[in-house]
Amino acid sequence: MANFDESLEIARKRLLFRSWHRGTREMDLLLGRFAERNLQTFSRRQVELYEAMLEHSDSDLYDWMGGREEPPTVLDHDVMKLLINFKFIA
Repeated sequence: MANFDESLEIARKRLLFRSWHRGTREMDLLLGRFAERNLQTFSRRQVELYEAMLEHSDSDLYDWMGGREEPPTVLDHDVMKLLINFKFIA
């Protein structure tokens, strides 16, 4: 069980880094804050879904988060809904 927990923790750390280093300052802030507040509570499945979301371009993610476009059906899951509904201003 320790290996499972350890690998999940490593994945969370990797995704936190990727969230804060997207390429545009806007997406760094949006995804970095989201990841800081949510990754530690994500299940392995949710971590995997979030990792797959990060494979999409910043412009696509920004449009989906802002409601300019609908996310593809493959991203119709709880993690994307959390991201879309996330309150970025504290």
